[in-house]
Amino acid sequence: MSKRYTTWNDYLRASFGEKIFKVPIDAGFDCPNRDGTVAHGGCTFCTVSGSGDAIVAPDESIPVQFEKEVAFLHQKWPGVKKYIAYFQNFTNTHAPVAVLRERFEQAVNRPDVVGINIGTRPDCLAEDVLDYLAELNERMTVWVELGLQTTYQKTSDLINRAHDYQTYLVAVANLRARGILVCVHLINGLPGETAEMMVENVRRVVADSDIQGIKLHLLHLMKGTRMQRDFHQGDLRLLSFEEYVTVICDQLEIIPREISIHRLTGDAPRELLIGPMWSLKKWEVLNAIDAELARRDTYQGAKCLL
Repeated sequence: MSKRYTTWNDYLRASFGEKIFKVPIDAGFDCPNRDGTVAHGGCTFCTVSGSGDAIVAPDESIPVQFEKEVAFLHQKWPGVKKYIAYFQNFTNTHAPVAVLRERFEQAVNRPDVVGINIGTRPDCLAEDVLDYLAELNERMTVWVELGLQTTYQKTSDLINRAHDYQTYLVAVANLRARGILVCVHLINGLPGETAEMMVENVRRVVADSDIQGIKLHLLHLMKGTRMQRDFHQGDLRLLSFEEYVTVICDQLEIIPREISIHRLTGDAPRELLIGPMWSLKKWEVLNAIDAELARRDTYQGAKCLL
């Protein structure tokens, strides 16, 4: 490992033998808890872009988005030649399978695309969708990123997820039965959750579900979200820098080393962010996590071995 945990970059280099770009795409999907299928209003933390605030050209066609994202990424890493298409924001399986096929194929038919990552919800994986994903998985590496955010039903209801933990467990089982790789998303700092609860979220998903990757997010309080009201009413306390670093290290210690860590914090547009403002210094956060792991002389999975 290049660090004391298995990074997403480590996984990609081990799998493909070179650096791979993950290219974010807005395919124009909605969410079932926004359009009334299961609820209205969306998750209380979600912006109008559905977590796609950093996509370069979301209003362009999928092929044009892809080219513009690659050009942007090449400004920093000019030598990369292979890509993973990342259908990122909103719920990218919330549509008939014919629609999914038409939109996904615009990206995955490129000869330089070696994989696809699909961000979605556990309650949006119908049998025909699963079968199409299995078909894709015969052509390239397929990751499905499942937004769970929390294992606690009280928190889930509070943030308007509109599905339960059992739905997540069934979704993982159905994906793994088809050989599809699964990455789960969890958010640290949700209303009412203590550091102990955040660590328990990780312990549960590791123990209960056959996942191959995990994304650990910091809760970003964003302008224009329903959660903004909770903050102003005093029902939400934002994590401090030190608290976040501590809880991430505690979580890493109980994640088996074979599970790749896709993210340990996130990015938020400065103009939309209410807090924590320290999160804008992403590399300082990541460096502090490395330093704390070194200080403890610990590493990912250290407490899985006890």
